[in-house]
Amino acid sequence: MKWLESNLDLVWELVLAHIGLSVPPILIGFLVSIPIGWLANRYRPSRGVILVVLGLLYTVPSIPLFIFMPIFLGTPLLSPVNVVVALTIYAVALMVRTAADGLASVDDDTLLAASAMGYSGWQRFWRVELPLSGPVLLSGLRVVSASTVSLATLGVIIGVQSLGYLFTNGFQRNIPAEVITGIVATLVIAVVFDLLLVLVGRLLLPWSTPDRRRKASRRTTPALVAGGVS
Repeated sequence: MKWLESNLDLVWELVLAHIGLSVPPILIGFLVSIPIGWLANRYRPSRGVILVVLGLLYTVPSIPLFIFMPIFLGTPLLSPVNVVVALTIYAVALMVRTAADGLASVDDDTLLAASAMGYSGWQRFWRVELPLSGPVLLSGLRVVSASTVSLATLGVIIGVQSLGYLFTNGFQRNIPAEVITGIVATLVIAVVFDLLLVLVGRLLLPWSTPDRRRKASRRTTPALVAGGVS
């Protein structure tokens, strides 16, 4: 506790830097994965190739990726952009399969009904496919969030500030409190991000919460019985 009290400013600065590295890849990865997942789901023959190739990106070792990113991007070695782009690649690799599976989970009869009602392909995607696949997309985004917050600690390897600094400096100087602070702070960020995603999900996808589903079921069942459906 004494170490933490003496270094609160440093920890807070690193927490903000860590959040700054983590948020863009989560958002960009999600936005990029949706159209790719739609293409994979729309054109089934190419689905396997797209998902396998992008999924393999997650197997690329993080440290070499971080080190070579400045060469590929032409950015300064210490630029946070290198870490953001690398983490975005991992986010897309994780999210694209979930996006494809989520869109594929929408019932075909529902899609046919939407088309019969005169929905264009664009309208059907925004008003039917995307909302109905929302719970699956949210679950995938929560995994991406936790993974990105964890991987952002590795940015310190190429000199980009993050909570990973507390790990390396704590080990080098044999300060267990510093290492523990880094671990706890990273976990707290991951939990806060997850809670925020759950909250956003409940606000945007109210039909996906268990309580709403149970209430809807209670309302629907008597109506079906009254209508003679058993």
